[in-house]
Amino acid sequence: MSLAELGRFDRNEAHIIVGRLESEGIPAIAFDGNASIGDGSWLLVPVRVMVDDEDLDAARAIIAA
Repeated sequence: MSLAELGRFDRNEAHIIVGRLESEGIPAIAFDGNASIGDGSWLLVPVRVMVDDEDLDAARAIIAA
């Protein structure tokens, strides 16, 4: 089991996607969500949504729907 990047999204969209995937039984995590908070550029840093590599295809299908 290793993590695979589903994509990079703005902060709010990334957390919505994580919630959607988890509601479908696919564990997901948002990386870099708090990056650069100190200098005020945290909304500019894309957030990586990560899933288990075995769930990547299913996660892509859910996001595409």
